[in-house]
Amino acid sequence: MTPGSADLLLVIDVQADFLPGGMLPVPGGDAVVGPINALQGRFRHVALTQDWHPADHVSFADNHVGRAPFETVALPYGDQVLWPRHCVQGSAGAGFAPGLATDRASLVIRKGLDSRIDSYSAFLEADRTTRTGLAGALRERGITRLVLCGLATDFCVAWSALDARAAGFDVCVAADAVRGIDVDGSLAAAWARMAAEGVQRIATAEIG
Repeated sequence: MTPGSADLLLVIDVQADFLPGGMLPVPGGDAVVGPINALQGRFRHVALTQDWHPADHVSFADNHVGRAPFETVALPYGDQVLWPRHCVQGSAGAGFAPGLATDRASLVIRKGLDSRIDSYSAFLEADRTTRTGLAGALRERGITRLVLCGLATDFCVAWSALDARAAGFDVCVAADAVRGIDVDGSLAAAWARMAAEGVQRIATAEIG
């Protein structure tokens, strides 16, 4: 594909806490920085997302007495995986990954600000009704196709890709510019779910 004026590169949650040594590291997460930087030069439009949680966020295991990270609890909006504390607003871990180019981004979407609701998707909070405003912003810019990259494939990338498709956008995921957590087969399941909804899996070498 050759990116044009209706294409946007959406960089998902490439933040320090998701890199090796961070509070919620994605295996090999630092390996996406180089490919993403290279991709940005091929797009006229770039947007970034950023997990940005208050300290009392409901997804943090240490905010639930007797609970441990990666357990699941029932919340009013559904089942919630409990995570180690990560990407707390203003912390070093919430910052973009060292070396990630950010100067080309015309839009930064911060998500997960509501302490009562988790947010994987760049488009909808986990209650599936609260919108981030990203879809409208993209439509105003004339964007019709998105290429997603970043972290983590099986959570924030997949949820964003599926919601983008539901919002009417054409969606590709750059497979060598993402990395996953893979909890109990979640990575393979995410790729299968995305394929079933028409998300195209491509390589960065195919873009340019």
